[in-house]
Amino acid sequence: MEDSYDAGSIQVLEGLEAVRKRPGMYLGDPHDGSALHHCIWEVVDNSVDEHLAGHNDTVEVIINPDGSLSVRDYGRGIPVDLHEEFGISAAEVIMTKLHAGGKFDNNSYKVSGGLHGVGVSAVNAVSEWMEVTIHRDGIIYQQRFEAGVRVTELEKIGTCEDTGTTISFKPDLSIFTNITDFDFDQIDTRLKETSFLNAGLKIVIIDERGEDQHISEHHYEGGLAEFVRQINARREAMHEDVIIISGEKEIEKGPVTVELALQWSDAFSESILCYTNIIRNKDGGTHMSGLRTALTSCVNGYAKKNKLLKGEGLSGDDVREGLAAIVSVKHPDPSFSSQTKDKLVSSEVMGIVQTVVYEKLNEFFEENPSVAKLIVNKAVLANKAREAARKARDLTRRKGVLEGGGLPGKLADCQSKNPKECEIYLVEGDSAGGSAKTGRDRRTQAILPLRGKILNVERQMHNIAKVFQNNEIQTMIRAFGAGVGNNSEDEGAFDTTKLRYHRLIIMTDADVDGAHIRTLMLTFLWRFMRPAITEGHVFIAQPPLYQVSKGKMSRYAFSDEERDEMIEVLKGDNPNAKIGVQRYKGLGEMNPEQLWETTMDPETRTMLKVTVKEAEETDRMFETLMGEDVPERRAFIERYAKEVTNLDI
Repeated sequence: MEDSYDAGSIQVLEGLEAVRKRPGMYLGDPHDGSALHHCIWEVVDNSVDEHLAGHNDTVEVIINPDGSLSVRDYGRGIPVDLHEEFGISAAEVIMTKLHAGGKFDNNSYKVSGGLHGVGVSAVNAVSEWMEVTIHRDGIIYQQRFEAGVRVTELEKIGTCEDTGTTISFKPDLSIFTNITDFDFDQIDTRLKETSFLNAGLKIVIIDERGEDQHISEHHYEGGLAEFVRQINARREAMHEDVIIISGEKEIEKGPVTVELALQWSDAFSESILCYTNIIRNKDGGTHMSGLRTALTSCVNGYAKKNKLLKGEGLSGDDVREGLAAIVSVKHPDPSFSSQTKDKLVSSEVMGIVQTVVYEKLNEFFEENPSVAKLIVNKAVLANKAREAARKARDLTRRKGVLEGGGLPGKLADCQSKNPKECEIYLVEGDSAGGSAKTGRDRRTQAILPLRGKILNVERQMHNIAKVFQNNEIQTMIRAFGAGVGNNSEDEGAFDTTKLRYHRLIIMTDADVDGAHIRTLMLTFLWRFMRPAITEGHVFIAQPPLYQVSKGKMSRYAFSDEERDEMIEVLKGDNPNAKIGVQRYKGLGEMNPEQLWETTMDPETRTMLKVTVKEAEETDRMFETLMGEDVPERRAFIERYAKEVTNLDI
């Protein structure tokens, strides 16, 4: 029988030994939460595969009070019969052998989300314990593992009238550090995407931690179109109906299907999400390349054919401005750049996507000329704005050259010319700048004082030329020396290889105004110098909040808790000692020696590195917090107000 699913379907590609030793190779970083949550995706993928095969319509994910997590589906149930090669049950093979599963012969599963993943066995390896409960053929089976090792046989524990599999696991905290708790919002966001990509699949997430049960349910019959509408929910869509494109091409190993949903809005950035076999490829890949090439060619072709464009053609950035799109590829044997499947590298996919999109989008434009004209006009306006921005950017560069050397006068540069050992402090105000200039290591540390709050660039994306006319922004562009703009195809775009300093350190006061200025700087860097953030060049200085002193002895505290601990230590056996506590509201209150000792000395300082996990989510966050949609920002503040831990009023 072609779609049989039994022990004979289970193949083993390699052993399990290395996972506990090198979890990062298989699941992602075990310290920042990515591997911890990837464990969930591996288990859920198996349940989704049952949906793709037509055997499961519901997945339940339960975060348990003890820190474990359970995933329940209503599929066929993992096979329990004997695996001939290993002499153990098929279920135990799946749980203990890396790359074991029914996904490698195209009979049990035509396409699989977990294909080329490491499987539930890798999750088992990094779990303190794992239990699998199987409902199959009227019998309930159960087996327990600890650190990937079997501790009980597969036992019959009861009878049932349904089918399905429940996998429960508790992460081993000797492997996972720093972030060890499951993040409900992250799980909810990811599984919402999964539900969108699988029209009709219901996913229920239940958080049993805390006094009140938290439940989130996702069930979308509209699929990708509904997904795109949600992305554009707080934007003004340029055309009401989402454009749906689909196609299929046969390759040697089976059919490759392509499905896309597209809708342009009045936004100034693009939001394109890519998936292969319902797995998110956050770094894109060949399907993204095929989509981009087809879009640029199609829009330019239509514009020229209908005389809507004068002069040179539109760039890819022009065409994609304001586009929200989902591209989903189903492939019988995809290849990825890593075990975590962040980037699709199957070369044939680019041509398939490009052909499907070009043909179907051209058909749509011919049948919907009014929508096509709106899209072309949007791209033409984007092109004009980009040209105005280019001229303003060039003017900024020329101004720097005319003023001598291209470096701003307020910059106190460092002596070293080796960017790898150089860092620049972006300091709020002349007073703090003066202390920083005096207290710094002149050989490797440059100081750039910035006056007041820089322009909120998020509200000027429709008038980028104004951004480049801002004095403080001009000063930063010239000081960094690496250009400006995120489109690498543009002349003079930001290039980290040209950075004069490999560490860009934002140093502002520890108060509300300082936090606002820091956010404004980060907004500018994200919108116009994004590689500085994504490649790890941006840091946030951590000046102390308090000086705690007793007599001639002084210590610095970076939090209220640390302050209280220091007070108790300094009091010692004398509870009546009147310990001195000074709250630093501004960097200017510290003398140069104090600023060096607490905040700038590489041997003793603490800095936060700015990193990005999800570019699309980061985009939406900047839109919400820094954009013009006041109701959206108010709703965000009201939703997360209870989670605020440091409120300065």
